[in-house]
Amino acid sequence: MPAADVPVVTGYYRYTDIWFEWSKVLPDEDAQVLKAILAHDCIVDHEHPLHIEGIKGVQLYMGTFETGEARLLFSSKQVDYIRYWLHAMQLTKEMIPLPYSDCMLTEANLRTVSPVVYESGSALHDALKLIEKNNRRLKGSNPRLTSRRHLFERVRAFWAQKKGVWCAVDFEAWERDHTVLTEFGWSLTYWKDGSQVQKDGHLIVEEAKKYMNGTYVKDHRYRYDFGDSECVKKSVFKERIHQLFARLSELGYIFLVFHDNRHDIRDLQKLEVNLDGLTYLPPDSIPEKGIFVLDTADLIGALLGVGDNRGLEKTCRLLQITTQYLHNAGNDAHYTLQAMQAMASGDPVDIQREKRWPNQISKGLGVNLKPWQEDSDYSDEEGVLPPMAGFAAYEHELPKESTSAPKGGIN
Repeated sequence: MPAADVPVVTGYYRYTDIWFEWSKVLPDEDAQVLKAILAHDCIVDHEHPLHIEGIKGVQLYMGTFETGEARLLFSSKQVDYIRYWLHAMQLTKEMIPLPYSDCMLTEANLRTVSPVVYESGSALHDALKLIEKNNRRLKGSNPRLTSRRHLFERVRAFWAQKKGVWCAVDFEAWERDHTVLTEFGWSLTYWKDGSQVQKDGHLIVEEAKKYMNGTYVKDHRYRYDFGDSECVKKSVFKERIHQLFARLSELGYIFLVFHDNRHDIRDLQKLEVNLDGLTYLPPDSIPEKGIFVLDTADLIGALLGVGDNRGLEKTCRLLQITTQYLHNAGNDAHYTLQAMQAMASGDPVDIQREKRWPNQISKGLGVNLKPWQEDSDYSDEEGVLPPMAGFAAYEHELPKESTSAPKGGIN
């Protein structure tokens, strides 16, 4: 390949520009070959030149702009390789020219870029329609939601890199005086030699045993489900938390995960934990050191298309994560990290929303949740169908001579 043909600046091209526009400037013979290699069913095949070992389908990229609008992208490396491969396979007489440089988007043009995989041609086709639909819905949305959407995609991109250490922490305090700390829990994950490592822990303050909750919040300090609780003196409690953060800093950049971080950050500061480099703004790329505060309340807000918050229990319920004995600091930390992973390891925000709650999206970006999807007090029987309307609709379908349900109950 001549050096002059190699793009100096790397970046991304809109999928629609490559699919619809690139072929228009080529001779008919080359245009037909290009269209064939980019066809939806072809590009997801395991023998396609863009196939990545270990990935089923094709990996492309999802980029978002300052407005919050999303676009499906090819990387410039993928585009350059396609034209090189076509020529090497003698499917084109000459190396076809690159798209116009004005079509290229650099990271300076994009707020976030994250990988996305499509396993089938139909999935890719449907995703393009969904992206366009959601971009129309996004117009006029509130700034907080736009910010949350950017964060969601940035976190997905970071998680895909398998770098740093992701640690959820949680404090529990006496309900009548929040300065009296009773518990601390943590749940962390990082990668070692390509494998994901998970560790959890739970501390109980010995001197605070007499300060029991139960009036305003449940007291589940002795109901830790992910290991053995350690009951320690107050001085050791502080020392152990300091040791944890020292260990985290050795593992690289820290993604410090909370669900509503206001009180926990304050408690860490009161314990004089070293939080050097702490920021609430996501970095452009993962640095070697520092701490980024990540709140799962923001992630679930982006996924639901709302600017307000959901509690941890409702968040987990919506993500179909089974919980028990919340308000135990160790359990809360574990479920917080689990919720973060469920969202960060999934599809881009709009596609993930549609998969989780199909046909429940409003004209805006909000999800029209059913009562039984969000409310843990909604009974299992009520959750099958809306109470009266569901039974009336079913009763209407019964034979006139019978008013009893057929054997086996309602399907």
